[in-house]
Amino acid sequence: MFLTLLLSSFLTLVELNCENLFDTRHDVGKEDTEFLPDGSHEWTIQRYWAKQNRIGQEILSCTSYREELPDLVALIEVENDAVLTDLTEHSLLKRAGYRYLMTESPDRRGIDVALLYRHRRFRLICYDYLEVPPLPGMRPTRDILYVQGRRPSGDTLHVFVVHSPSRLGGERQSLPNRHQVVVQLQQRLAELGPSAHVIITGDFNDYADSPALLELYALGLHNATSSARGIHGEAHGTYRFRGEWHSLDHVLVSPLLYNRVDTAYINDASFLLEDEPQYGGKRPFRTFQINHYRPGFSDHLPLVVRFKDI
Repeated sequence: MFLTLLLSSFLTLVELNCENLFDTRHDVGKEDTEFLPDGSHEWTIQRYWAKQNRIGQEILSCTSYREELPDLVALIEVENDAVLTDLTEHSLLKRAGYRYLMTESPDRRGIDVALLYRHRRFRLICYDYLEVPPLPGMRPTRDILYVQGRRPSGDTLHVFVVHSPSRLGGERQSLPNRHQVVVQLQQRLAELGPSAHVIITGDFNDYADSPALLELYALGLHNATSSARGIHGEAHGTYRFRGEWHSLDHVLVSPLLYNRVDTAYINDASFLLEDEPQYGGKRPFRTFQINHYRPGFSDHLPLVVRFKDI
């Protein structure tokens, strides 16, 4: 009883880039043929369900108490409503009681963002999609998911889930595309006002000191995960490239919430990692290495932030 009361005063947020959580069916108008049974990835129903259960296992491993589940889970690179239904109702998460919201964006590959939430711990008030108008020559990108909900304490939370445009073409050349995401966030934050409890999380495709994130810090937001490290000491970022750890995933929060951050870390459980032969050390155990299937989880590790007294 005491443990239940103790846990109720905390809120745990997880952010995870799922590395292409696609189903095995073609979505008309989307470039998803590589994730079909006869596509280049040979994405069979068996591989699909293995992926679903591994994502479920990864989420369940993000909390330290058996009685506790993450209250909010921001997911990046999920294809459609069908994969979210399967994840929440038919995978290892089926007894967790998660509900979900997701975007339906113009991204050509058909990937979107989503938020899983536990209804008793986060009462939905409303939600919206923030479109990101493409610049000339820019590919259509993911909408921003905006969700407003109320905690049992009565506090209202405003949660934004983002997946900014990639660095394709080079970091500097693609920066204006990611700035478009910042512009949309700036406009909505201005409407909410400075006292709102805000969480902005996702894959920003930028480092913590990038110009796009610096613009958000200038609005008073704090990066709750800028110093996050693996809880088991293996990871110094959420993904590894050519032997170096980096973080493109972040959790930004408003000042009042920043004061309530209890812990912020990367889930680097041993089963989420594998040996990296070329560079040494460990790397995320992913689903595909180039085009070769690996029975892993994702090329990103989950971020976990635990807030107190909200």
